[in-house]
Amino acid sequence: MDPASQDINLNSPNKGLAVDQSENLADVPVEGAVGNSANPLPPGLTEEEAEELHNELTKVEEEINTLRQVLSAKERHATELKRKLGLSPLTELKQNISKSWQDVQTSNAYLSASATLDDIAQSEVYKKTQETLSQAGMKTSAALSTMSTAIGKRLGEMRNSPTFKSFEDKGKVVGTRGNEDTVSSPTENTPTQENPPF
Repeated sequence: MDPASQDINLNSPNKGLAVDQSENLADVPVEGAVGNSANPLPPGLTEEEAEELHNELTKVEEEINTLRQVLSAKERHATELKRKLGLSPLTELKQNISKSWQDVQTSNAYLSASATLDDIAQSEVYKKTQETLSQAGMKTSAALSTMSTAIGKRLGEMRNSPTFKSFEDKGKVVGTRGNEDTVSSPTENTPTQENPPF
């Protein structure tokens, strides 16, 4: 692209685009143009009215095309400015979310709901319910603590009972070999190749 053919006016809609005067959009044939025998004139339209409407359509389409080019150039310019400012799409997303949240917090619906929740929190019923649940939680915690202490004490008593001691002694006897008083480990009684079980 030759720099001499570029439009360098910063306020121009064609900024950065090559300006080519040789191509005119009027030279491009318009679909359904006058003189096209495949599309007859609609009923009630004269040839002059149809030609006038087609000319207007051509102008509107040219304007649309020009606006698309302007928009595209402006979007590229905005992207370049954002890049120079260090704004990334993620940063923009964060800013948009933050702004949206601020908008929500200042909306009438949010403020109304917040006021209703504050009213509920200040009501006597809410305070009594909160107090009752708090007391129930404390009583449940105390009951569980007492129960765990009682279970621990009972297990300690069972361990020192003669029945438990006799089970403990029987376990030592079953695990001993011959005249030894030591408890054997499970690997000592496992059969080996020298001493097969059969």
